[in-house]
Amino acid sequence: MEKVYEIYIKTTPEKLWDALTNPDLRSKYNFGVRVESDWTPGSRYEGKSPGAPMLLLEGENVEVDKPRKLVQTFRALWSDAAKKEGTSRVTWEITPIADSCKLTVTHDQLRDNASAELYGGHMMVLSGLKTFLETGQKLTTPGSLMYT
Repeated sequence: MEKVYEIYIKTTPEKLWDALTNPDLRSKYNFGVRVESDWTPGSRYEGKSPGAPMLLLEGENVEVDKPRKLVQTFRALWSDAAKKEGTSRVTWEITPIADSCKLTVTHDQLRDNASAELYGGHMMVLSGLKTFLETGQKLTTPGSLMYT
């Protein structure tokens, strides 16, 4: 199963890449979750929050092409049901368009009939990312304050 999301953001590829890979920035639009890594191919990344007692997500950076493309394995750890879904893949592709960027997020290698718990938050995250980069403000969405 595959889910694809596209959003246009008035920003530069470099600022968008920084928002995806800087733990402090990422936590502002990603349910309060800090995603930390050294962002090199083959390196591990982890998502955690001071508001959660456990590691929330983890994976490996498969392809890192700053500031154009980031391919990661993805394993959700925030619930027993999410853990049972196993490992999938998330690809972040940044395409500059004039004074903006198109961000395409592809979440694939999901099992058939995978739980929406794995991919259902992408639009909230992407909406929060767009709002943050364009206005500097946090967007309140269902779940956005979950781990803050």
